[in-house]
Amino acid sequence: MKRRIAVIHKDKCNPLGCGNYLCAKLCPVNRTGEDCVKEGDDTTTKAIIDECIKEGDETTSKAVIDEVLCTGCGICPKRCPYGAIEIINLPTSLNKSPIHRFGENSFALFSLPTPLFGKVAGVLGRNGIGKSTAFKILAGLFKANLGQYDKEITNKDVLEYFKGTQMQAFLEELFKGNITLSYKPQQVELIPKNFKGTTKELLKKANSNTKDDSDKQIQEVAKALDLTPYLDRNISELSGGELQRTVIAATVLKDANLILFDEPSSYLDIKQRIKVSQFIRSLAENKNKSQNQNAVMVIEHDLIILDFMTDLLNIMYGHDAVYGIVSGVKNTREGINQFLDGQLKEENVRFRSTPLKFEGGVDKGETLPVELISWEDLKLKYEHFALNANSGTIYKNEVIGILGENGIGKSSFIKMLAGLQKPSSGSLNEEISVSYKGQYLDYQDDETLVAEFLHLAVTNYSTQLVKPLSLDKYLTKKLNELSGGELQRVVVAKTLAQEADLYLLDEPSAYLDIEQRLLITKVIKRFAIEKETTVLVVDHDLMFLDNISDRLMVFTGKPGIEGNLQGPMGKVEGMNTFLKELGITLRRDPQSKRPRINKPGSVKDREQRAANKLYYA
Repeated sequence: MKRRIAVIHKDKCNPLGCGNYLCAKLCPVNRTGEDCVKEGDDTTTKAIIDECIKEGDETTSKAVIDEVLCTGCGICPKRCPYGAIEIINLPTSLNKSPIHRFGENSFALFSLPTPLFGKVAGVLGRNGIGKSTAFKILAGLFKANLGQYDKEITNKDVLEYFKGTQMQAFLEELFKGNITLSYKPQQVELIPKNFKGTTKELLKKANSNTKDDSDKQIQEVAKALDLTPYLDRNISELSGGELQRTVIAATVLKDANLILFDEPSSYLDIKQRIKVSQFIRSLAENKNKSQNQNAVMVIEHDLIILDFMTDLLNIMYGHDAVYGIVSGVKNTREGINQFLDGQLKEENVRFRSTPLKFEGGVDKGETLPVELISWEDLKLKYEHFALNANSGTIYKNEVIGILGENGIGKSSFIKMLAGLQKPSSGSLNEEISVSYKGQYLDYQDDETLVAEFLHLAVTNYSTQLVKPLSLDKYLTKKLNELSGGELQRVVVAKTLAQEADLYLLDEPSAYLDIEQRLLITKVIKRFAIEKETTVLVVDHDLMFLDNISDRLMVFTGKPGIEGNLQGPMGKVEGMNTFLKELGITLRRDPQSKRPRINKPGSVKDREQRAANKLYYA
C-alpha cells in the first residue's frame, strides 16, 4: 500500500468560489459514503476561519483530506480551480513518520540534518523543501512534533524517533544542556526593524563574554569580517553585505558550540564570500587548547562557496511546499554531484528525472561582428568615487557576465548604459533601447497582480519565459505576496519581455536555489539566441556567471574609492584576470563539470598558478 501526503494550500483554497467544496463533490471515496474530503472543523482551521471573519466571510472553512482514505486518484488536484490541492506519493523507502508537521494537510519534514563536531556540514536542497525549518528545530525556535500536531511531544519521544542514529547521541547531549546553540537567520534584512542602535551595540548585546576582554573579542571578530569601519554606524544605515557580516559576527560572539548559518553569502560579493567561507571553516576547529571543537552547519545556494566551505553534506529532497526528506551524511564533493545527478546512491532514491548539467567553461569563439554599443574614455565621478572605462564594444547576440566587488562601480556602469546615469566625460553610443532589472526588488507594498505585471510576457513569450520559469502558478497572486525567489523570476521575465536592443540584469540569481539558477541561465541564453539580442549580467555567483557568459567584463580597483573596467574579453582571459584579484584557482569537477575552488597550496593549485591558468588548467 502506497503512502501519500495530501497538502491543501490554505491561502489558495476558496470553497465558496469553487461552488461549495467541489473537491468533496468529485471525490470517488466520498461517493461511497466515506468522508475522505470534507469541510474542516473549528479546531483544525481556527486561524483560517478567524482570517475569513476579518474579511467578512463568516461561513468559509478550508477543505480537509483524510490521507488514509485517499486513494490518490488525482481528480481533486486536477479539478481544483485554484490549484490549492497537491497529493503526492511518498518514496517507498520512507518508512517513518514526519519529524515535524505544521498541521493537518500541511508541509511535512522527515528527519533532520546531522551536526558533527570539528566539521562544517552543509545542507543543500531546493527552496521550499524545509531547510530553514530544520535549522529552526535544531536551534530550538520551535519543538518537533513528530507529525502529531495535536499532542504534547516529549524529549523522550524525539529520542525514540532517532534511536540508533548519530542524531540520537547529539540530541541526548542537547537535552542535557551540554550543547549550546547560535543561529544566524536567513532574513538578515529584518534585523534593523527589531534593533535600534550601532553595529558595536548589537555585537555587545550578542556577546556572551561579560569579562574585561569582551571588547577585544568584538574587535577581533570585526577585523576578521572587515567590519571595523562600521562599528559606530547605525544598523539601519548598513548595506546588505555589511548587515550580513554584522549578523554573522553576532552569531559567532554568542557562547555556543553548535553554530547554524542560514544562507551566509547573501548580499556578499565574491571576495567577501571567500573570506567569510574561510572564517566559518575556522570556527569548527579548536579555538584554543582548553576548548572543545564546534559543530558548524550551513545552508547555502552558491555551489562553489558551499563546496569550498563544508566538509560534509546533507541533501534535502522532496516536493516544495509539500514535504522534505533529509538524506544521510555524505562527503561534500560526492554529495553535490549526487544532488546534481538527482540520485542518491546509498538511499537508492531518484528525486529528479534529469540531471542538472553545466554548459560553461569554454569561450564561445569569434563574436558576431555586428556592433551594438561602444564607449571611449568613459568616466563617472562622484564626490568620493571615480569609475574609469577606457574603451570597449558590445556586440549583438551575446551574453556578457560582469565580475567585481561591491562598491566598485558595476551597477553605476550599467546605469550609464541604461541611460539612468549620465557619464562625467567620454563618449557613449546611447542610440539603443534598454530594458533594465535593478539589484533590489522593492515590491513589498505593490498589490499589482502578477498576470497584469507580466502582461507582455504572457502575451508574447509564454513558451520562452512564463512556462520555463514556472510562473503560471503565480499569475493570480499579488507581487507583495511572492517569496524572494518567486519575485526574482517574475521580474527577470518582465525585463526580458520588454522590446529592447540591450537587456541589463543586476544580480538575477539572488534568492534562487541551485536548480532555479541553472534553469534561469538556460532561459536567458536561449532567449538571447532566439531573439538575437544582447544581455549583460551582473552577479556574485561564479558558477552562475561561468554557466551563462559568452564573454566577461572585470571591474578592479578599490571599493568605494575607484573602479576600473577591463573588457569585454574572452571568458578564459576574464576569469584569469578576476581570479588573480581573488587569489584563488578554479578547476572543473571531472564528473559533474562544475567549477570548484582548489585548496590553497594543493598540487592542482600550484600547477595552475605555475602555468598562469587560474581558470581550469
